[in-house]
Amino acid sequence: MKKIFILLTIVFTTTFVLAQHKTMTVYYSGGTTDVVNLTNTDSIVIFICGASKVNYGGKAYNTVLIGNQCWLKENLDIGTRIDGNQEPTNNSAIEKYCYNDDPANCTTYGGLYHWNEAMQYVTNEGAQGICPPGWHIPTLTEFNTLKAAVNNNGNALKAIGQGGGGGAGTNTSGFSALLAGHRDYFGNFYALGVITRFWSSTEYDANYAYFLLLYDNDSNVNLEDRSKDYGFSVRCIKD
Repeated sequence: MKKIFILLTIVFTTTFVLAQHKTMTVYYSGGTTDVVNLTNTDSIVIFICGASKVNYGGKAYNTVLIGNQCWLKENLDIGTRIDGNQEPTNNSAIEKYCYNDDPANCTTYGGLYHWNEAMQYVTNEGAQGICPPGWHIPTLTEFNTLKAAVNNNGNALKAIGQGGGGGAGTNTSGFSALLAGHRDYFGNFYALGVITRFWSSTEYDANYAYFLLLYDNDSNVNLEDRSKDYGFSVRCIKD
């Protein structure tokens, strides 16, 4: 059975012409269209960012469209939990940290991952890493695009109830970031409810990589670099 997979990341309007011509016309908000040939096609799978979910590792992740980027709406929570005083290894199993070694925190906030583990021990920008098929670890350029889409307003990225004062989350983007804290390179957990850091797939050098940082009392979207041995959150973006 031949199938066609269509990704609609700009607008959710489609027009089907399935009679004798066997085509489907997809209309995008920018005024462009695609005509898809459906000859000898038995079924169609349509993915609509913001409406469709992604099933991965036994969990269903929501999606959100921000500008022209399609993001998972929750932090990735995949793999086997290891204690904070352990180091992940390059093996066949994905290994994650849960804040304070409590599995309930992974359920709420997602896992925390070494950069190398998140990248699955490759160093190329835009690698799939531990993301679902068809998704990848965002690059620094993609984080800059996200930053521009919300006009450097980190509050627009934070879930309602996260942060306070000038850093209170409004979640107007739908990104729904939680202040998940991190695991440092000594194996300690810090800053739950205070900060969140999301790994990018872009290296600073052999030992450091870039990440996106949000604070509880700051409205900025910060892009910094840190040792790859830290445990940070992972948010995947659609290919």
